[in-house]
Amino acid sequence: MKQAKRLELTALINFPMIQPGDDLAACILESAKLSEVEIQDGDVFVLAQKVVSKAENRLVNLTTVEPSAEAFELAGYLEKRPELVELILQESNEVLRTRPGTIIVEQKNGFVCANAGIDHSNVTRPWGDPEDWVLLLPEDSDLSAVKIREALEERTGRRLAVLIIDSHGRAWRNGVLGTTIGLSGMPGLVDMRGEEDMNAYKLRVTTIAAADELAAAASLLMGQASEGTPVIHARGFPYPLREGHSSELLRDKEKDLFR
Repeated sequence: MKQAKRLELTALINFPMIQPGDDLAACILESAKLSEVEIQDGDVFVLAQKVVSKAENRLVNLTTVEPSAEAFELAGYLEKRPELVELILQESNEVLRTRPGTIIVEQKNGFVCANAGIDHSNVTRPWGDPEDWVLLLPEDSDLSAVKIREALEERTGRRLAVLIIDSHGRAWRNGVLGTTIGLSGMPGLVDMRGEEDMNAYKLRVTTIAAADELAAAASLLMGQASEGTPVIHARGFPYPLREGHSSELLRDKEKDLFR
């Protein structure tokens, strides 16, 4: 008799307000203890990008940014601050689409997103006008995930995975949802080609964005405003853990019909 599949998601409680230089692994373990989560092999910790960026001191005050001529010109059309536009350009490989109020880019790590992932919301303001402070994505989200995972595994003796997620829009649908920007110890994609369906038909093109599916599920518990639950513990991820990379989830430019 088959056992029912189960995916358990727990929003860790009492997670501290992260400051630059904080030990994220220690914060996660303390919060897991307070949440009465006993860590097991195969568990996945899903982290909101903001706590990783804050720990890595990716805060920037816009008054310290000197806009280029390109940024000034683009800012007038976009109706955005030139300093913000300059940061977006610095954090991007390529500008893909623009219209007043919106700029879509390929961020340095390859993700296609608005504003290169730069955000104003839930940003700690050390001094000055709150409107001047923004938070950048981690420089290398996969490397960030690797470091956090290694620290967690060293302190727990368990085989774990770490997923770093951000809220992204989608080309074909309204609204934002949790999307993978960094991972370690788990697959980004699961290739089902060659597997048989219930009618013995061999699948030909099916690849599953398993990391993004978990990212979206975890994002439901994280919320988008003042919930204060930036880390989700996941148990029951239904695919074998392996070494993975977020680049698995990025479509090649040559195959992207919307480029």
